[in-house]
Amino acid sequence: MRIPRLVLATSLAAALAACATQPAPVSVAETIAHTPQLSTLNGLVQQAGLTDMLKTGGPLTVFAPTNDAFKAVPAKTMDELAHDPVKLKALISYHVLPARVAAGEVKNGNAKTANGAEVALSRAGEFVTVEDAMVQTADIAATNGVVHTVDRVLMPPVRR
Repeated sequence: MRIPRLVLATSLAAALAACATQPAPVSVAETIAHTPQLSTLNGLVQQAGLTDMLKTGGPLTVFAPTNDAFKAVPAKTMDELAHDPVKLKALISYHVLPARVAAGEVKNGNAKTANGAEVALSRAGEFVTVEDAMVQTADIAATNGVVHTVDRVLMPPVRR
C-alpha cells in the first residue's frame, strides 16, 4: 500500500512541529534553574558549588524546597548557611538521593542521601513525604534523574 506524498509530508510536518514544542531534556541542575519557584534553591546550589554534581551526576532524586519553604527558615539560620560552605553543602546534599526515585516508586522506610545521612520516605496513595516535608509537585523529569518540589527545608542531623 502506497501512502500519498502529501499525507506523508503533512504527517512529517506535524511530527516536527510537535517536537519543536516539547522542551528539550535538561539535567536536574537545569530543571531547578528553570523553575521560578525554586530560585532560592538554585542560588544556594550555585553558592555551594554543587551545580556540576546536579548537572553531570546521576541518576539523582532531588527533594527541592520551594521559595516559600525557604521563607519559613529563620533568617539567622539562612545567614549561618550563607557564611558556612560546609553546612550549606550538607544541607543541599541532604535533599538529594543518589538514585532516581519516582513518586510512585517510593517505599516506606529510610533512604541514604548524597551527604551520607538517611531520610524517612513515606507514601500513602498519591501523597509522598520525605521526613516532615510533603511533596507538592512530583516527578519533574530530567535527563539525569527526577525533581520533586517539597514544602519544607530538611535540616540534616548534626554530625559529631
